[in-house]
Amino acid sequence: MSKIQLNRNILILHLTILIWGFTGILGSLISVSAIHLVWYRVAIASISLLVYFLLTKQSILVSRKQFLQFFMVGAVVGLHWVLFFYSIKVSTVSVTLVTLSSVTLFTAILEPIVNKKRIALLDIVVGLVIIVGIYTIFSFETHYLVGLLAGLGCAFCASIFSIANARMVKKSSPTLITFYEMLGACFWISILMLFTGDFNAEMKLGQQDLIYLLLLGVVCTAVAYVMGVAVMKELSAFTVALTTNLEPVYGILLAMLIFGQKETMSGGFYLGACIVLGAVFTYPYVKTKLEKRQKELIIRKLH
Repeated sequence: MSKIQLNRNILILHLTILIWGFTGILGSLISVSAIHLVWYRVAIASISLLVYFLLTKQSILVSRKQFLQFFMVGAVVGLHWVLFFYSIKVSTVSVTLVTLSSVTLFTAILEPIVNKKRIALLDIVVGLVIIVGIYTIFSFETHYLVGLLAGLGCAFCASIFSIANARMVKKSSPTLITFYEMLGACFWISILMLFTGDFNAEMKLGQQDLIYLLLLGVVCTAVAYVMGVAVMKELSAFTVALTTNLEPVYGILLAMLIFGQKETMSGGFYLGACIVLGAVFTYPYVKTKLEKRQKELIIRKLH
């Protein structure tokens, strides 16, 4: 890959992360409840991806086992987004995005358990640092307790479906996985709404809500995903991991720019945010260095 192609792919990745960061802004702007918002989002994303498959003439056939796996993971994806948007609506975009960064902590604990491996010392250290950062935010932003807890639940769900997707993507197309997960999320949220009576007049959308939802479902979900998958095949895992960590940074900056005073937080929040984001950014760099050093030691022993 030439330098021009590399820079182009990195630019597209940054644009993708920026679009993902804008998701929280739209969540705050859309007036319907979190569960209604997510139902519309996954329905629009499902239709958009189906159109994408039809235009590219790709088959959507999968085995029964794969269908059930994707559909069940879709339930976790749906819960993740409901908690994400609920957290935004009861707190702020900044609080939700920083708390969501704790997905690194949950993944560091859950992934070794699922894959039956030992938890690495680095993962424990980074996890403890993230806990300190989140505790700092809790200490100064107690009035956002519900939003912080919802954000942590959202991060936990993100960790679960990320680990599941990492296993499933080895045997199936990422776009197919996402399509069926969107359908699964739509199905399970619909079942929940039937039981809770949430198919009601509160679902009615104004013109502004409809525009925001189309942006959320088409641009921030379907289009951004296709863009992300395209460049992730060309870039290294390290570059992708490091750049993805910019999502809360982009999101917080956009929130401050758009909402102004509403997104202004205490000094303690920003201290905690710096601790969490510092740990998240440092993690892939240090992990790559350690893995490289271990490989060098193994090669030396073999020679």
